[in-house]
Amino acid sequence: MRAMSDDTDTLRTATDLVLWAEKRFEQAGLSYGHGTTSARDDAVLLVFHAAGLAWDCPEEAVQAALPAAVVRQAIANVDARIETRKPAAYITREMWFAGIDFYCDERVLVPRSPIAELVECGFEPWIDASRVQRVLDVCTGSGCIALAAAAYLPEATVDGTDISDDALAVAAINLERLGLAERVRFFKADLFPAEKGLYDVIVSNPPYVPSQAVLELPAEYQAEPALGLDGGVDGMDPVRRLMAESAAWLQPGGILIIEVGGEVEALEQVYPHIPFTWVEFERGGDGVYVITREELERYV
Repeated sequence: MRAMSDDTDTLRTATDLVLWAEKRFEQAGLSYGHGTTSARDDAVLLVFHAAGLAWDCPEEAVQAALPAAVVRQAIANVDARIETRKPAAYITREMWFAGIDFYCDERVLVPRSPIAELVECGFEPWIDASRVQRVLDVCTGSGCIALAAAAYLPEATVDGTDISDDALAVAAINLERLGLAERVRFFKADLFPAEKGLYDVIVSNPPYVPSQAVLELPAEYQAEPALGLDGGVDGMDPVRRLMAESAAWLQPGGILIIEVGGEVEALEQVYPHIPFTWVEFERGGDGVYVITREELERYV
């Protein structure tokens, strides 16, 4: 880390630090998309974390003079973001998802799926939340979707699967932090758990980036585990399996929710005969579709 220099000597408040960091990030040409979408968002995340400030803290808090040690930590966070090109969440070791604070590190993708909005609504209107008793989160990573589903559906039990031991270790950290062990289980599995059962909702944010495209992603994405991004030649390898196998794991009237991000065209090339139902999100994001067990049986 570089030592504090003249351009940091006047930094006293969170506002000072955010504006300074935003300018540095813009000059450095960083890339975003890991729970933040701009230099300003990244600056706020890193500075507020160092200062222990909440996102909705009062104006007087961001204008108050900070202790010198806090200023130094905020500067160190900003320097690390530029020097390593890692997502800000890997520096703070946390990211908010569906209103819940999750631990994350380089062993998992940074939580950022628009599926959070569906979770907050109990997956309505696509299914009656009151009937959801069992949820399966495939490719769970940090466990954010599985654990958030359990938080918003207090009567449901939730299983999460992942093929990565590293990811499951992070999911276990979040499980303990949130105290949901009575209703959430994580399994090492290649998509579906060994224990056969039926679910009301299967949800997945699987790897869906084409292999070649993974190699061309900005450095921030290269810092994430490739296993969580690489979906094969056309990006659809895990999706094909989910589409082919999920009906056997769903209750009658159950639903499958899959995120394919920017690979909508690739999906529709694989399944040109399926009239996909795409979710529209109030807070932004796209590339998430819902399909029922009955539709899977009819079309796949």
